[in-house]
Amino acid sequence: MPSTTIDVRKRWSDDDVVAIIDAVHAALVAAFHIPENDKHVRLVEHLPHRLAYPPSLAQPDLMTLVTIDCFAGRSVDAKRILYREIVRRLSACGIPADHITITVRDVPMENWGIRGGQAGCDVNVGFDVNV
Repeated sequence: MPSTTIDVRKRWSDDDVVAIIDAVHAALVAAFHIPENDKHVRLVEHLPHRLAYPPSLAQPDLMTLVTIDCFAGRSVDAKRILYREIVRRLSACGIPADHITITVRDVPMENWGIRGGQAGCDVNVGFDVNV
């Protein structure tokens, strides 16, 4: 049940926003083997002057930051797959690979309140976290 935020510096069309969200979610499904219907992804558009960028970027308005909060337990290999999948899928949306930064924050299951206020460690989430 990852919770994902995508931060961008430009206004995308509604169709593009959906495509970007779907691309990141599909990468999570492929790499972390979460159910397709377990979709918790939001895209936040920042005014360009409110999101600084590295001066090396050729197209600063395409800078994209992906932050994923997830249950702890994923392997380094699963994370490597996730990074490649996100970059591949966002590149198809016109975002250059070197303009994408991804952060995965592993959160112990007991630190998630889900399904009516239960601790994540007390719930059968329906998929294996240890991939």
